[in-house]
Amino acid sequence: MAPQAPVEMPAQEGRSASGAGDVANAPAGDTERMIIRTADLSVVVTDAAEAQQFVADTVNALGGYIADSSAWREGEQLRARMTVRVPAEKLDALLAAIRGSAVRVQQENVRGQDVTEEFTDLGAQLTNLEATEKELRELLTEVREKTQKAEDVLAVHRELTTIRGQIEQLKGRMQYLSTMTAMATANVELIPDVLAKPVVEPGWRPLETLKNAGRALVNTLKSLVDALIWIVVAVAPVLILIAIPIVLIVLAIRWLRRRSKRRKEPKA
Repeated sequence: MAPQAPVEMPAQEGRSASGAGDVANAPAGDTERMIIRTADLSVVVTDAAEAQQFVADTVNALGGYIADSSAWREGEQLRARMTVRVPAEKLDALLAAIRGSAVRVQQENVRGQDVTEEFTDLGAQLTNLEATEKELRELLTEVREKTQKAEDVLAVHRELTTIRGQIEQLKGRMQYLSTMTAMATANVELIPDVLAKPVVEPGWRPLETLKNAGRALVNTLKSLVDALIWIVVAVAPVLILIAIPIVLIVLAIRWLRRRSKRRKEPKA
């Protein structure tokens, strides 16, 4: 499913870059905790395609959006993986809905990263840099009015550009932290139930297997008959030709022995 546009969340006090100074100067006990919540959930479902659509509908209903979605086949079974984002306070509702629609939960892990201190430090740095930027702008105006030296103006301008770049980096990081804490992330894996697989896999053709086995048997018999024919036609005559002289020699030796024996016998 194509990613949906993020739902605009109400601005939370002390989370915008423009209000970073207020967060930095607020007492520690008054600072709202900023937690980035992330969940990893693997569930076994009867039909991954239907479960994928259910997750998408639930996320949209909760005011979230789909950051990433993929599906692939393993054999005849469809598997899917989704990365979704919902308002942080709706994460538990999303996980409960997915668990309720699944056959069983394979694995679940929910973790939180506290970025309150980082956000506060960034706010303090932003306040200092903005004060420095203001002073540099005043200095740049003064240099232009009094000295009017190009090198002095360029030097102040370079420093002002550097400070401005640092300010933009801090604001970008603070905006990222605000977005990540406002919207929780859930990585959902949808695993098809092996019990839902058909007893006979599609594509199994026993008749074709029987035919292949019959062909193999015929080929084996053909090879045996061919070997027998070679033995009878080519090998047997050679063996006979070799055997005839041997037999004649053996008979001749026996005849000579008998004759010699008769000569040695005394006459009556």
